[in-house]
Amino acid sequence: MSEKLQAVRGMNDILPDEAELWQRFEDTVTGCLKSYGYRNLRTPVVEPTQLFRRAIGEETDIVAKEMYSFTDRLNGEELTLRPEATASIVRAAIEHNLLYNGPQRVFSVGPMFRHERPQKGRYRQFYQVDAEALGFAGPDIDAELILLTARMWDDLGLTGIRLELNSLGSVAERSQHRRELIAYFTGHQTALDDDSRRRLQTNPLRILDSKNPAIQELIAGAPQLLDHLGADSLAHFDALQAMLHDSSIPYRINPRLVRGLDYYNLTVFEWITDRLGAQGTVCGGGRYDGLIEQLGGKPQPACGFAMGIERLIDLMRDAGEIAAPYLDAYIVHQGERATPLAFRTAEALRSGGFDVVLHCGGGGFKAQMKRADASGAHYAIIIGDDEAARGEVTLKTLRDERPQQRLAADTVAERLADLMIGPD
Repeated sequence: MSEKLQAVRGMNDILPDEAELWQRFEDTVTGCLKSYGYRNLRTPVVEPTQLFRRAIGEETDIVAKEMYSFTDRLNGEELTLRPEATASIVRAAIEHNLLYNGPQRVFSVGPMFRHERPQKGRYRQFYQVDAEALGFAGPDIDAELILLTARMWDDLGLTGIRLELNSLGSVAERSQHRRELIAYFTGHQTALDDDSRRRLQTNPLRILDSKNPAIQELIAGAPQLLDHLGADSLAHFDALQAMLHDSSIPYRINPRLVRGLDYYNLTVFEWITDRLGAQGTVCGGGRYDGLIEQLGGKPQPACGFAMGIERLIDLMRDAGEIAAPYLDAYIVHQGERATPLAFRTAEALRSGGFDVVLHCGGGGFKAQMKRADASGAHYAIIIGDDEAARGEVTLKTLRDERPQQRLAADTVAERLADLMIGPD
């Protein structure tokens, strides 16, 4: 007997029952994005490794430890499974000259890959919704992205998600802050954990993001980037806050909020929940005005966000959301005359916009009705040879006690439409 194969650890199957909830999530989110004028852009799962080295930074944890990279044995190219979407979207915008006719709002939905220790809410293949506003300079687009995400939570029926804001300022302001951080933490090296000591030499800003409770007091005393912001950065941040106040979006300024990627500047934000344990960030984003030039394009401002689908699906389940029945009707049939009528009825209903399963594989009426009930369908349509001889079907509700009805086969779509609007 052959050895049973299993999925790669941290790369999970999404089975049909669960995928129904995913589909509802994706339909809701993409509908919201389109209502704000964001258009779908799809990039390859595999990109040149150099794209992420240049965009994300050689010293980041993602590039240094987490990327799935390999050499194409056919041509020697260095390739990587994308660990995030922004770099790919910016590469596509540059390659296809998308900004030639002005700024663009785009979004992408799909899998990302990072070699991390799998745990709930953090997987090696994980899915993100990514939205990018390319070519927009002002704080108004930052505010729009935040309002968009707030609307998504409402549309998804999610509560208890709070907004945190910070500003990373300009490159020069961040460089000055970095020097002060290095000096501060160097003076307290003995109190740092191993990971923070490593980051002290590579990306000291990430020390502020440490979740180690033993160094939280030390982090609280570190120099704050907000104290180094110049007039332009402060004006941008103040204008953003004014727009959020005007739109009644509550938030908290978190001076310790940083990003793990090198390309961010000015606005950064996160949406956080306490209902998912350690993996509480469900959406993060901000401004990255230097990335397009960094990847070879003409200098253009940009802002965006990414949200983790698995974490938001977990929140939907926690809120009691379940997948709705995916079927309108299940057709039960038995007999030589019944089968052709069953096929014609199924196709007529599908042409009318209904989701229909036609029973296949034979079996008696009793067994078929069990299948119909288990399918989650609202209605069963029953056809036997006697009904077929009269050109009729029997319509039975599966979710309440209303009496079954006998109908002419060519009227069942019209009757089903009336029933789906509301009972008599």
